[in-house]
Amino acid sequence: MSNATARVEMAEIAPSQRALFLEMANQYFSELNPAFVPADDWKAQYFEIIRANPAYFLRWITSDGERAGFILFGVEDHKFLPRKTGVINEVYVAPQFRRQGVARECVLQAIAELWSLGSSKIQIELVGENAGGAAFWRTLQFQKVSERLVLTKERR
Repeated sequence: MSNATARVEMAEIAPSQRALFLEMANQYFSELNPAFVPADDWKAQYFEIIRANPAYFLRWITSDGERAGFILFGVEDHKFLPRKTGVINEVYVAPQFRRQGVARECVLQAIAELWSLGSSKIQIELVGENAGGAAFWRTLQFQKVSERLVLTKERR
């Protein structure tokens, strides 16, 4: 399938599709971190907490009508100013749909929606040393502006 012919759309993930979403999300997080094992709170509440927040949008990505992945994005209050920050938290495209422009088209649609919601900027966060992800986001004009370091209880 060529980039020019694929029709990429987003559709809300319904409560009845919880199991399908969690299965795909598990695949996504396992690709990011092969040691990923869903914790009990993740299994029990991840989907519900996302859906309960009206400032976030959890959507299927479809390519020519086939489920190709999912995207999670939304708007947050700026930490210190009276502004809104758009965030793209997760973008997952299943392997058979990669390198066809699906992620790019979906992200462009999400960016347009975030601008329309009054975001003053849009940010993403990359996990680990994701060189491919960083290159993708740079093609969309995102720039590295900080580095986040995290200390977890397991590493104290």
